[in-house]
Amino acid sequence: MSVVRAFIAVDLPSDLQARLAQVGRDLNAEMGDVPIRWVSAGHMHLTLKFLGDVSLNNLEVVTDILRSEAAERGEMVLSLGGVGAFPKPRRPRVIWVGVEAPEELQALQRGIDRLTARVGYARETREFSPHITLGRVSRNASPDDVRQIGDVLCAKKIGFLGVARVKAVHLYRSDLQAGGAVYTRLFSAPLEQ
Repeated sequence: MSVVRAFIAVDLPSDLQARLAQVGRDLNAEMGDVPIRWVSAGHMHLTLKFLGDVSLNNLEVVTDILRSEAAERGEMVLSLGGVGAFPKPRRPRVIWVGVEAPEELQALQRGIDRLTARVGYARETREFSPHITLGRVSRNASPDDVRQIGDVLCAKKIGFLGVARVKAVHLYRSDLQAGGAVYTRLFSAPLEQ
């Protein structure tokens, strides 16, 4: 059986992606030579659901779920700003920019999570926390590296970066390659206007 590694996300406009990438470069300059894999501008998006391996036979089921959930939701506006880390700034694994979103986005994510669980994709165990990933701290980071990252994140103040108008939800394929992941959009479901 053939499978693709897939996730569901909403896109950001290219100018906002560029501003986010600049925030990453600024943070990198302040943190020095710590092992962080920074996300390129073109890969910045808001993930609603990571599916993992999806059989080619199930792609139609997933696209039907997206079409159904998108039809229930209207277009929405997201506001981006602030910086933090998961699980927390003093123990960073993922460095992010925050997303302020309407309840409608939460409802969209919950609906997708609920319906994909019915066809065998694991439910999210953590509460949905909208964010844009800027970078991932390497597992090889030393305690000094982690302390330095935490110090910068706790001191850094990042204000409002911009807004994104969400008009569709997308299914992406992610192919892991030597130079990093390559994302291919497989399907888009427009939100109601």
